[in-house]
Amino acid sequence: MTIHHHHHAYTTIHDFVSHKHYGWDNALAPIAEVDAGQTVNYQITEASDGQFTKHSTVDDVKNIDFGKVNPVAGPIYVKGAEPGDTLEVEMLDFRHLEWGWTALIPGFGLLADEFENPAIKTFDLTGAHKTEFLDGIDIFLKPFPGTAGVALPEKGNFSVVPPRKNGGNVDIRHLTRGTKLYLPVWVEGALFSIGDTHAAQGDGEVCGTAIEASMEASVRFKLHKGKSIAEPRYEIPGPPTPEADSRGYYVTTGHGEDFMTASKNAIRYMVEHLVDTYKMTDEEAYMLCSIAVDLRISEIVNMPHCLVSAFLPNSIFR
Repeated sequence: MTIHHHHHAYTTIHDFVSHKHYGWDNALAPIAEVDAGQTVNYQITEASDGQFTKHSTVDDVKNIDFGKVNPVAGPIYVKGAEPGDTLEVEMLDFRHLEWGWTALIPGFGLLADEFENPAIKTFDLTGAHKTEFLDGIDIFLKPFPGTAGVALPEKGNFSVVPPRKNGGNVDIRHLTRGTKLYLPVWVEGALFSIGDTHAAQGDGEVCGTAIEASMEASVRFKLHKGKSIAEPRYEIPGPPTPEADSRGYYVTTGHGEDFMTASKNAIRYMVEHLVDTYKMTDEEAYMLCSIAVDLRISEIVNMPHCLVSAFLPNSIFR
């Protein structure tokens, strides 16, 4: 690994192949130390860690090794970060996207009971702003890291798959360029890691995968001394979904006595709508929900009943 120090406090981390990990562990040695205010460049491997290629088939999905899923680059030691501080991570840029994949992995995803067979779709991400999903359907490219977090205070190795109080695999589609992510600091140096980069995703990532893609990412750190938060927060610099908002939405709703049931219903009805209206397969419709449909909580107060809406942007259809 080489670190170049330029006059404008720019840290570039090359040779990232061996500098990744698969779980949160505060005993991991940092791969670099940086000052607050420095910019760090990462080369991030997509979530299968090279198990899938742009020519992958369902056999690759059947044979996936879950021990190698969701690698994160890091950890980075931020000088001066101490327990009780808040680490601000500004998302500066995401670039060099070439191809991506979305898969249905048996046993995984909101409608796992209904989609038992593996499936995979790959995407050309070399276009400036969009990628084709099917003829006549284009997805807006809005790259962001699905996973970003710091070391936990507890000793031991914790899976990187779920979201936690340290951030982790939050899959927040709004952590795009210009967003500031705030993370609580529990260990000296914070030990920040990032990965699971996505080219596009809907709120909910309902099939379990977004458009998973390798890319370069640049972030800048800032410390807020003595300011403590219990769980992550973030600030976005403008409207979250202007390109999707431009032509309105078709919305399905689902109700239930818990949010899981309500969400499943809303997505089930959206799959039905997509299959009926656009003559795609139910697997394609389910994938499209994961990469372009936003789940929103519409109603939470009439216990135990709740309502979820699934928003499909009209602007993806030519």
